[in-house]
Amino acid sequence: MAGFLDDYGAGDERRERIVKITVLSVLAVVVVTGLAYYFFHNFSQEQQVKRFFNLLEARNYEAAHHLWAPTEDAQNQYPMKFFLQDWGPPLNVKGFTILDGESCDKSVIVDVDTGPAGDKKIWVDRSTLAMSFPPSEAGCVQAMVDGTGKLSYRDKHNQFYELFRDVKYRLHGRKYER
Repeated sequence: MAGFLDDYGAGDERRERIVKITVLSVLAVVVVTGLAYYFFHNFSQEQQVKRFFNLLEARNYEAAHHLWAPTEDAQNQYPMKFFLQDWGPPLNVKGFTILDGESCDKSVIVDVDTGPAGDKKIWVDRSTLAMSFPPSEAGCVQAMVDGTGKLSYRDKHNQFYELFRDVKYRLHGRKYER
């Protein structure tokens, strides 16, 4: 005959197990969401640059120019003649690789290893996906007012981001130099 207290504590063990599974599940969802955001945050801008270099590789300069300058106003500011001087036939982009997409407010700077043509940085607007050359060779620079009231610039990166960027470049057999 079973005693009155034989099942004492069985409900507590079940409750602990449910709480543990719930906490671990929430933690796993947060980690997966964070990793997905980190890896796919600049995905559409990187794909736009990839389409651009695929068109250059195929020597379809008219379509590449249209990707670079999608509006008539943009095409008037950067005519085909100047586009061909920058991106035309002497430039060899075979075997290009997208190295990194760096968020910069409402834009992304995409680093591309274009093989024999060297490294290129492409500025991509987040909302329109229009491309241009970055305004600064230093990358993403943020203007700020320092304690003296003077305008100065500082890099927006933290050491955690720099570590991941360095690992990403080393996986491509390169070293990131700032």
